Amino acid sequence: MTRILIIEDQLDIRKLLRMTLEFDVAEIHEAETGDAGWAMATEMRPDIVLLDVMLPGKLNGLEVCRLIKAEPLLQHTKVVMISARALSQDKDAGLAQGADVYMAKPFSAVELIDVIYRLQEPGGTAAP
Repeated sequence: MTRILIIEDQLDIRKLLRMTLEFDVAEIHEAETGDAGWAMATEMRPDIVLLDVMLPGKLNGLEVCRLIKAEPLLQHTKVVMISARALSQDKDAGLAQGADVYMAKPFSAVELIDVIYRLQEPGGTAAP
């Protein structure tokens, strides 16, 4: 069973992500701050993290991504950054911190599902 951690401060977006992902058998967890998300990631060791960039607390999404990618126990974890920040330099910043995918809001449910499936494949990249 795929373990997915959603780190998003906006409740309506967390609900949308959860509803989108309930199509499949997955263990879904949620956190609303970067600090809580980082703590949950180290505890549950998710397969995929859906991570907002702008988060309340000490850690923003870019910092959480960097920490996940630097943690040996999370080396298998794929990070999908989801943000309203859609400029090329924002995407570059997310990818530079180790994000496997950077998706700009709004995104389609079909696009997210496709990314999740691709990340679960052996060698897991989101590239077509």
